[in-house]
Amino acid sequence: MKVLVTGASGQLGQDVVSVFQAQGHDVLGYNREQLDITNLEQAVKIVGQYQPDAVIHCAAYTAVDAAETDVDRAYQVNAAGTRNMALAAEKAGAKLVYISTDYVFDGTAEQPYHEYDNTNPQSIYGKSKRAGEVLTQTLSSRYFIVRTSWVYGLHGNNFVKTMLKLGQEKPHLQVVNDQKGSPTYTVDLARFLAELVQTEKYGVYHASNSGSCTWYEFTQAIFRDAVELLNAKIKATLEPCSTEQFPRPSARPRNSVMEHIAIRTNGLHDLRDWREALRDF
Repeated sequence: MKVLVTGASGQLGQDVVSVFQAQGHDVLGYNREQLDITNLEQAVKIVGQYQPDAVIHCAAYTAVDAAETDVDRAYQVNAAGTRNMALAAEKAGAKLVYISTDYVFDGTAEQPYHEYDNTNPQSIYGKSKRAGEVLTQTLSSRYFIVRTSWVYGLHGNNFVKTMLKLGQEKPHLQVVNDQKGSPTYTVDLARFLAELVQTEKYGVYHASNSGSCTWYEFTQAIFRDAVELLNAKIKATLEPCSTEQFPRPSARPRNSVMEHIAIRTNGLHDLRDWREALRDF
């Protein structure tokens, strides 16, 4: 299968390229310098020249807090950029995989979110990513919208790397204990995408590592594994705190847990439990 990957130098994009190549696919990855997704003509030209069977659209504006003041740029990348990739993929007859987020929900539900629950994003980031979903559904005849959450991997900056660094440097850490979600290892997500894109089971999917925790519980597991598996010297003591104690420019969903109904009903392989995935990091 010929696969074009946008955002190929990003945290998820690098693992998507590696996983797909390891499975024998013909992969062409583009970073932001090589492919400006906000340029429609360039997107159509590059996709048209390569004629991929599928486009994995990982490129995104993901600076959640910065988006609150950088509104135009967030929509330019997440909405207009996704429109451009959808048009380019459709013109080339390619399937489109759009990576979306738990931020399309408001996080107030008591239960995990289902794929077709009403969306209600509360941040510019969430609203711009939801706009990308709508444009994907409108412009592509063969699409997979894959919502994920709390992503971490070997490439780029993420919560796991930050906590490992702080845990070895700081004597004391407070971590939010009233936001719940599902940490997702990029390698597991990339493997799921590789399985999904070879099907014609189009639609909306929730794909995160199974199980859930709070950021505080996630940090506890990170420190425990670091000590047991890496013999790391963690000196920080952990203390749970509330969201209100750490105000941020962008609203965070209190509940980011998403049900995987589409994965189960379509007979696909679900992602591993988040604890098991973390031990492989």
